[in-house]
Amino acid sequence: MGAGKTTIGSLLDKRFLDMDMIIEERIGMSISDFFNHQGEAAFRAIESALLAELMSMKGDYIISTGGGVVISQSNRELLRQNRKNNILLSASFDVLYDRIKKDKVFQRPLFLNNSKEDFHGIFERRMTLYEGLSDLIINVDNRTPEEIVRIINSI
Repeated sequence: MGAGKTTIGSLLDKRFLDMDMIIEERIGMSISDFFNHQGEAAFRAIESALLAELMSMKGDYIISTGGGVVISQSNRELLRQNRKNNILLSASFDVLYDRIKKDKVFQRPLFLNNSKEDFHGIFERRMTLYEGLSDLIINVDNRTPEEIVRIINSI
């Protein structure tokens, strides 16, 4: 969420799949609007179904998961079982918060509906889960997308 996954993924490979973009195409509205109309539980069900679908595809793909995909135990198991390289693009909370705050195009429901302190708690819980799944953690603070791509391509 705000770490640059979409930018980095699209620079890496044509076989880049962004789960949030796929979900928005399928539901015909922004994730923010869907959250407001259907709620988080309905969104998480769609997200989990899509993750299972993508994990069952043949071939190699770069998949950008949504920020909250790791809150589901079954999603974490899918990511553990089907991985080749799980790479975490990690940004410090302050950098992430500033990026999300400035992003007027992709409004994140959990950012809009929580105080900075509550959002920080969500960030910390998710980071712990993501770190436990990651083969490589790249801190993206003060790095250009091109630098990050070079790091990933070197593994």
